Amino acid sequence: MLKCLSTRLRESFERFALFAEDVIMDRRQGREVTIFAGFLKSLSFLFNGLVQLRLWLYDKEVLRKRHLGCLVVVVGNLTVGGTGKTPVVEKFARSLAARGRRVAILSRGYKSKPVPFWKRWFRKISHMGDPPPKVVSDGKTVLLNSKEAGDEPYMLAQNLPGVMVFVDKNRVNSGSYAIRKYGVDTLILDDGFQYLPLKGRLNLLLIDKTNPFGNKQLLPRGILREPIKHLKRASYVFITKSNGVSDPILEETIHFHNPEVDIIECAHKPQYLQDLKTAEQRPLSELEGKRIGVFSAIADHYSFEGFLRRSGAQVLYTRRFLDHHRYTDDELKHVFESAVSKELDFLVTTEKDAVRIPKDFPKNMPLYYLRLEIDILSGDQDFEKAVSRICFPENWTEVTFNHSNSSLSAS
Repeated sequence: MLKCLSTRLRESFERFALFAEDVIMDRRQGREVTIFAGFLKSLSFLFNGLVQLRLWLYDKEVLRKRHLGCLVVVVGNLTVGGTGKTPVVEKFARSLAARGRRVAILSRGYKSKPVPFWKRWFRKISHMGDPPPKVVSDGKTVLLNSKEAGDEPYMLAQNLPGVMVFVDKNRVNSGSYAIRKYGVDTLILDDGFQYLPLKGRLNLLLIDKTNPFGNKQLLPRGILREPIKHLKRASYVFITKSNGVSDPILEETIHFHNPEVDIIECAHKPQYLQDLKTAEQRPLSELEGKRIGVFSAIADHYSFEGFLRRSGAQVLYTRRFLDHHRYTDDELKHVFESAVSKELDFLVTTEKDAVRIPKDFPKNMPLYYLRLEIDILSGDQDFEKAVSRICFPENWTEVTFNHSNSSLSAS
């Protein structure tokens, strides 16, 4: 009975959360939507004040910044979810490691399993200081699962042998640990544009071309984490999910707030389908004419589903969950049963979702995930040259980015 009640409460919460998401994205209309949107807008004024105060405190050095004495590359965005940070982080990490850098990725591990309260309490009363970060990968072995590490850190650790991955909300703590214990000389902050305590950073700001700033309102009424004018803090701007067609209005907006910034356009290019059970890779042409089902727990379901339809698949079943949702066995069972009842050919999900599905979960139908990689469309001939230009400029031991008011020192 308690399990049934818990399930109902969880489903009710998810329905409300999906409703709120639709309101924030302006996908719904109606009297109740107008009332709820007005309430969210009032909270946005409060949120904006807190964001501006925090930035002012760091600008005036009331709050302390730290410089860890190595190359720090920040990959982030102004909005919540959906800009495609993880493939960019992966590509940068792989390229830097190939050039001989000792690279560590620092993540906050969104929705990862927290350190038990008693451990934090014990360290505090015994004056042992902050607990060490979670080591997801030491560069040789993946040490944690997706539940302990979080979806993106685990996925990055799996895809990047030779690159270390750490999880800690305190990125200064995890960065210091990586340098001290593993001799790291390059840190990549995953989703770190709003993480201000680290000084001497190179800010790579990602903007989703299909939905750059939402309705241009701050959370919780819109998707902005901070005002658009803070584009001025970017060292480089990557326009993601581009179709190769220029957008003069977006580029004008970017250069209005940051006149000197370089803009690099890139696309998240699908590579292949991979079978979760056998790891077999299948060409994307397999989608043509197939009857498929799709389920995902990501920020942008529509972009993912749209690609599958454009590839010729008949999407006859969809199930959408909240971003980072951790599937229960009953939910997965229902997805597979629905697919079988509709006589589908197979199911497709995202790579991020795939890490949350147990390897031994009984699958009575083929299940594939879609592998994506970054492809440069404009601003550089290819990604390798972009990495060289950004991270290895001539005399790069002391480079100052005047337009971002930040300096970069590298070992």
